[in-house]
Amino acid sequence: MIKKITLLCLLFLSVSLISAQSQQEMVEKIVKEAENNSQLENLAHELLDVVGPRLVGTPQMKNAHDWAVKKYSNWDISASNEEWGKWKGWERGITHIDMISPRIQSLEGRQLAWSPSTGKKPVTGEVVIIPEAKDSLDFIEKIKSVKGKFVMISMPQPTGRPDDNWGEWATKESFEKMKKDRDSLDDLWDKRLEKTGLDRRELPKALEDAGAEGIITSNWSRGFGVNKVFSASTEEIPTLDISLEDYGMLYRLAEYGDKPEIRVVAESKELGEVPTFNTIAEIKGSEKPEEYVILSAHFDSWDGATGATDNGTGTIVMMEAMRILKKLYPNPKRTILVGHWGSEEQGLNGSRAFVKDHPEIVENMQVLFNQDNGTGRVVNISGNGFLNSYDYLGRWLYEVPEDVTTHIETNFPGTPGRGGSDYASFVAAGAPAFNLSSLSWDYWNYTWHTNRDTYDKIVFDDVRNNVILTAVLAYMASEDPEKTSREKIKLPMSKRSGEQMTWPEARDATRRGGLD
Repeated sequence: MIKKITLLCLLFLSVSLISAQSQQEMVEKIVKEAENNSQLENLAHELLDVVGPRLVGTPQMKNAHDWAVKKYSNWDISASNEEWGKWKGWERGITHIDMISPRIQSLEGRQLAWSPSTGKKPVTGEVVIIPEAKDSLDFIEKIKSVKGKFVMISMPQPTGRPDDNWGEWATKESFEKMKKDRDSLDDLWDKRLEKTGLDRRELPKALEDAGAEGIITSNWSRGFGVNKVFSASTEEIPTLDISLEDYGMLYRLAEYGDKPEIRVVAESKELGEVPTFNTIAEIKGSEKPEEYVILSAHFDSWDGATGATDNGTGTIVMMEAMRILKKLYPNPKRTILVGHWGSEEQGLNGSRAFVKDHPEIVENMQVLFNQDNGTGRVVNISGNGFLNSYDYLGRWLYEVPEDVTTHIETNFPGTPGRGGSDYASFVAAGAPAFNLSSLSWDYWNYTWHTNRDTYDKIVFDDVRNNVILTAVLAYMASEDPEKTSREKIKLPMSKRSGEQMTWPEARDATRRGGLD
């Protein structure tokens, strides 16, 4: 009996050593493929330079979905576009803005997403500042003066230098004075808008109804030459975002009585109701095909630039990880899925729709890994409130090369993510989903939803780092003999409200964006 037990122990030890050696060899292969045969630069070029920005409801978004399916097919990976809703269709055309008086100068600017078109014929008008009124009744009278004019509705920034530039070069007294003056101007501008009696979405429509020729905004992002670029709320006249530098010039000219005039061509097309999609690709599992390891990244972007770091980088990380896994690990134990979600930017819509439409997949998820926030190497992973998340994530991370994990801080068990990116859609459904959170690289000021989110901002060494991390974690999660635990922590009392915190609730997607 003792001999039999000893033999069984030796057999188990031998199998364990062979398994560990096999895993180590696979990790080494993944690293070698990622470093020596990387497709990242080519993927980034095709997605960002050729396809371009990916605003939901545009032909470019559909082009991106079709491109991804074709790319996966080239790698012998099954992929398809899965329709989950409808959206207001729109296509951006040429925007050209020129100041024609008191002198000639082409301006840096663009129409906002879903902005009405001027048509091909230029529209010309004087630029004025939104009228200053005593109260909402006074504004009703003064708004009549905007007829036929372009109206500026954003606060003029006193400086286009970011605060870190001031902190480096200014005297302490000068820096503090600038911030005080800016805060004062901000308060005065808020009061000016408040006296209109309208909120920031209602105001452009009221100016449109009063006969304005167009709306001019400038949504500075606190970085050199950088603006946030979102969507228009007008229905008949164009809404333009103009750079801080050119907006400030126009504002000063108007304020000093120089009566600046601009000529605008803002071409775009309204396309009616169009379908919107997620792209789903899979490598079928060989032993547990009904259990799923999911790689996740939203595919859409705003279209002030090409959406390079939000979320082109997350997209190509997941595509490259899938390519490597298919090449080196074509018969995983569990099915490996990748979700390229549509309309994350308008409220996690693609991933919320997937969770709602595929409860059988969500129920049988082993894990989901999501990457979104920029080009930087992953530096933080939270357990998202899953009590035993350390047990399995810790095992898998241990097998990732040390030069990748050395940057990563973990927070176990953490608390559940409630938004911000698509992993939250799955967490709300009680499924173990984790965000691979990146180093900043000044993401919030310089590339997040801005006119500067372009290919040149990608740091490919960091992105390759994230490919290795993602591919190894997916491999380890697929191979793990144990199913991951979904047990949740008991949430603490909220410090803000003093009430018991609750787990976030799963929500359905907006299925008819901009149409109802």
